[in-house]
Amino acid sequence: MLKQLSIRVLKFFLAGHGMSGRMGKYFLLAVLVGVLTGFVTVGFYWMIGLAKTLVETGCAHAFVSTLSTPQATKALWTRSALLDPGRWILVFLPALGAVLGSLLLRRFARVEHARGTDSAVRAFHRGESIPRTVIPVKSVASVLTVGFGGSAGYEGPVTLLGAACGSVVNRWFHLSPRESRILMAAGLGAGIAALFRAPLAGAIFGSEIFYSSSDIEADTIMPSVVASVMSYTVFAAFFGWDPLFAMSEQNLFAFQNGLRLLPYLLLALVVVFGARLYISVFRGAERWFAARPWPVWVRVGLGGLLVGLIGFAVPDVLGSSYSTIAAAFGGDGLYAHAGTATLLGFLAFFLLKCVATALTVGSGGSGGVFAPALACGGALGAATGLFCQQVLPASVGIHPASFALVGMAAFMASAIRVPLTAVVMVAEISGNHQLLVPTMWVCGIAFWLNNGWSLYRSQVHSRASSPLHS
Repeated sequence: MLKQLSIRVLKFFLAGHGMSGRMGKYFLLAVLVGVLTGFVTVGFYWMIGLAKTLVETGCAHAFVSTLSTPQATKALWTRSALLDPGRWILVFLPALGAVLGSLLLRRFARVEHARGTDSAVRAFHRGESIPRTVIPVKSVASVLTVGFGGSAGYEGPVTLLGAACGSVVNRWFHLSPRESRILMAAGLGAGIAALFRAPLAGAIFGSEIFYSSSDIEADTIMPSVVASVMSYTVFAAFFGWDPLFAMSEQNLFAFQNGLRLLPYLLLALVVVFGARLYISVFRGAERWFAARPWPVWVRVGLGGLLVGLIGFAVPDVLGSSYSTIAAAFGGDGLYAHAGTATLLGFLAFFLLKCVATALTVGSGGSGGVFAPALACGGALGAATGLFCQQVLPASVGIHPASFALVGMAAFMASAIRVPLTAVVMVAEISGNHQLLVPTMWVCGIAFWLNNGWSLYRSQVHSRASSPLHS
């Protein structure tokens, strides 16, 4: 029914409005991809919420932030906390979720379409389509893996879901290979736009993610814009229009002193080092697990069990760690304690999050590395901001939350190779546009210094390096 209605509307629009055939065709197809991606993301997000509710209901006392106060850290090691059954269940939940998700993917989806954004980028460069079975299977597998505590994000699965929606529309209308890849890119960006409530960032992401240099896929820009607007609108109609991580007291973070560019330069250097460490740990875990002559479910189960043990000590590393970012931007909580212990706590969180993500995704688990990269960048930014706040005069006006926000963007630009997306996304997800200057400064430096390093193996350097364009 939907297919037949879409075909009729498309023919009516082209015949009755006198527009250029190609422009009208792309516009309506992009609208259709955006709407379809929006509803798929709504269903995906609903399943995420359901899994989170079920897990937290059974393990409520285990989800204690160790970064908020020293008292919270001590509370984890009291007798009552150690004897809490929910906390011990949490040790095994990541392994259970990873094994179930892996078995589901191996049974119902092709292996090459199990890696989220990397799979979508690979399919784009090869001119391949993504099977529609990926939509339900990848959704459930990712919810099992991340919802049960695996250290990964939902953005990798949602980009693959969006690209799959583009492939579905392509099969409906029997489009050319060029039109097919454009719709895949539009759907990929539309998924980011909806899940992160960042329509402009999603539109840019749909043209920037395919290359590790500053090259972009120009043909996909306007279809990605249209699809991102539609998917964001559909998603926000169900879950609200507020930014994902609204920052309180935004005037405190305004860039009004040129001297702050110097500590922000230090942040760029810290982020470059951190991004290389993150990528190295992830690649090392991939190689180690790939070299084991074990069944896939054994590898992901071992990775999940090790993540559960880490989460037993530091629950902040479990899942996407969005709660850590949200608390950071609230103006209290994480940044209410600016002592050395808190600074070291952020550094410890960064290291443990790197290891936990590598164990979850590097072992073959279904999840993304995008959201953990945001959390790692925010932690490094917070630590750098706290350090600068302690050693620099108060007149410079260092606020750790602003460094956390810029650190998130810089880590994304450096490790994922999407500098324009990074600058726009952190402004949209925080609702704060007053840090554009330092964000541009730090993202540019981090992107330039980390040339040759990328989390995604399927990215190529430029259009000239793509099999599609060669």
